[in-house]
Amino acid sequence: MPIHPAIASKLHLLEGITSFEEAMADPAQRALLDEFMSITGAPQPPQVRTRDETVEGPHGAVPVRVYLPDGDGTDRPGLVWLHGGAFLGGDLDMPEADWTARQLAARAGAVVVSVDYRLCHGGVHYPVPHDDVVAAFRWTRDNADTLGIDPARLCLGGASAGGNLAIGAALKLRDEDGRPPAALLPIYPVAHSVLPPASASQAARMAEVPPVLRFRPEDTDFFNTNYLGGPLSKADGYAFGALAVLEGLCPTLVVNAEYDDLRPSGEDFVARCALAGVDVRQVTAVGMLHGFLNTRPDLEPVDSTLTLMVELVAGARSPQTLEVPV
Repeated sequence: MPIHPAIASKLHLLEGITSFEEAMADPAQRALLDEFMSITGAPQPPQVRTRDETVEGPHGAVPVRVYLPDGDGTDRPGLVWLHGGAFLGGDLDMPEADWTARQLAARAGAVVVSVDYRLCHGGVHYPVPHDDVVAAFRWTRDNADTLGIDPARLCLGGASAGGNLAIGAALKLRDEDGRPPAALLPIYPVAHSVLPPASASQAARMAEVPPVLRFRPEDTDFFNTNYLGGPLSKADGYAFGALAVLEGLCPTLVVNAEYDDLRPSGEDFVARCALAGVDVRQVTAVGMLHGFLNTRPDLEPVDSTLTLMVELVAGARSPQTLEVPV
């Protein structure tokens, strides 16, 4: 499929822009980039109740935002949700965090806990963001009664770097707690420290994407090395899930964007899950670029992705608790 027309119609704004760093330093390019990323005329996200909380983690306080669906209950589904941003950016107010959380809360009747994990600046590296996410999930599970969540219906998901963190946290919860999430939702994730090579057909697709929207090998090497705080060779399976033993991972839905340099990582991770006997499903959002949850939710591939996420969160339930090896 070609790039979705709603996106393709704005690509001309990015002509001549080669990097975000360049655009941020040039007011004219910054204005064009802001126009490309602006969302105008889209339906407003559902208005659900929210409140801010603080979770205590091993590295200090972790802010979270709780999204509450209409009504009260004690057995509602739950989702701990993680925004993306290459481990360097993103916050609770970006559409990928806030709009997605609102959609899942309203449409799945789920309590969503969005996590403001620490970003990798100023000496912060793995495992700090990973530990923040694990702490936030455990806090949500431990406070399930207060939040009105059935702990057996608590899922974990994230987008891009958040997808990476969701995978790593799910593995840690499997191994340390014997209580993995009810389901895992990595959306256009990066699961590899070094990305698998793209197929010839995928490489041809990516030639249609402006350079500023690409993830070249040197880009992913920088992001991943910065996340690790050292060479890529030091990565373990909690940092990049493709390196892990995946047996016993919870049911997993991976959604990849068709026009995304990270797509080979998501596809290879799905194949590894299938070989490990994981209940895994893969969907490609046709015509979409990386980060599409930051775009209009009324675009059909975005709405379809949200519908898949809603169905999984609403229907997921953990099996019997695993035994943790002593």
